[in-house]
Amino acid sequence: MPDAHHRRSALSRLLLVAENYPNLKSDQNFRDLQSQLEGTENRIAVARRRYIETVAEYNKVVQRFPTSIGSSMRGRAVRPTFSAEPGMEKPPEVKL
Repeated sequence: MPDAHHRRSALSRLLLVAENYPNLKSDQNFRDLQSQLEGTENRIAVARRRYIETVAEYNKVVQRFPTSIGSSMRGRAVRPTFSAEPGMEKPPEVKL
């Protein structure tokens, strides 16, 4: 059977964990948010790359003979590709 010292020590550790629980929970929430932001940034980068590749392929087809004749008859023209201002490749800064 544990003696009084061990019981007090265990109780002290439990109280310490209970007191720090909000901090532990907020740390985990922050890590989760950080992970979600990184995932979102990656999905945006992948979608942007796919869009640019798709537009480039479309433009090749529209400009290639003989499809260029049919394309011009149907009003299909070269599409502009994605472009952004310099510095936009960096993700926005999240301030908490």
